Amino acid sequence: MDQDAVAAVVARYGRFARDEAPGRSAVYEAWARRVVDDADLAAALARIPDTRRQPPLVFAVTRVLGAPTDDADAWARWVVAHADEVEAQCRVRSVQTNEPLRCAALLPALARIEGPIALLEVGASAGLCLYPDRYSYRYHRGDEAIALDPADGPSAVELHSALTGEPTWAMPEIVWRAGIDLNPLDARDDDDRAWLAGLVWPGEHGRRERTVAALDVAAADPPLLVAGDGAEMLPALAAEAPRDATLVVTTPGVLAHVPRAGREAIMDAARAAGRWITLDAPGLHDGWTTPARPEQGGFRLALDGEILADVDPLGAWVAWHPGRTGRAQ
Repeated sequence: MDQDAVAAVVARYGRFARDEAPGRSAVYEAWARRVVDDADLAAALARIPDTRRQPPLVFAVTRVLGAPTDDADAWARWVVAHADEVEAQCRVRSVQTNEPLRCAALLPALARIEGPIALLEVGASAGLCLYPDRYSYRYHRGDEAIALDPADGPSAVELHSALTGEPTWAMPEIVWRAGIDLNPLDARDDDDRAWLAGLVWPGEHGRRERTVAALDVAAADPPLLVAGDGAEMLPALAAEAPRDATLVVTTPGVLAHVPRAGREAIMDAARAAGRWITLDAPGLHDGWTTPARPEQGGFRLALDGEILADVDPLGAWVAWHPGRTGRAQ
């Protein structure tokens, strides 16, 4: 066994137990600490390629494969006994966060664009962020509640987000929806549905139910999803959009997973295709047309590079910047 690989596993899972899991998932925190303390378990995980053994991916794989979840010791024994299966699945799976709550962060930017809209997402996974017009929104600004529902009434997917500032509100008119992903998932496929639901960390209350409800929305009216590199596939897919609609390309949280040269290529392709909405950490790239100054922290929401708001990376809060109101021309 490569002892350097084992040491790398122990260090990575130690950081996860210390910095990432607390307050979010007691189960995952306990599992990560068990990896640090169990040489056989760490050695089993060290067999997985280093790009495929990040804790959220390994933990989700073990859950989908049927590992016990209520006892860290039992989970550890199961992983060691099923190391071959875990390794094989980690080699072909990837973390594909498809959080529909991100639509609560995207909506104020979409409201600034005249419709009808053709929506194209890079890094779409199963396309759950391609349905902002099919979800209900409940924004909470102090004691005030702002409710927005689809034209045909309240949705089974209800997104709650804390709000500061006064953005323009409007439900977008979306007439075409498409996405690109290295490994697109099908909301109608039982295995793909189970995988997306399994990526939700134990302890994230309500998130699994929200994901399943959004999968039902996507399954009822599937988007056009293509497999491939975002920058390479975007021009041809954009050409399929209706000519009488405004093409809007979104990159919500995906650019962090792309090498720097690839990020630049995706941003260039998005700008060339139409309007571009992104959610990114401020120092991730140089695609901002206004200074990426921190106001509340988190990610930045930008339209065509103009920063409009600070947002939670998954959409749980939106801090609209003062003075940035109204509809874009």
